[in-house]
Amino acid sequence: MINFDEEIVKFQPSLEVEQAEDAIYSNDSTDVTDLIRDMLKEMKNK
Repeated sequence: MINFDEEIVKFQPSLEVEQAEDAIYSNDSTDVTDLIRDMLKEMKNK
């Protein structure tokens, strides 16, 4: 029978998952709110 407590202690996440997580969290992409804010700034400056 599987000892789940023992298996959890031995568990190590895949490096690919950790690398993908780092890439996702470090990506500083603009969203719609940022685009609208920039457009409003440009319109006020004209």
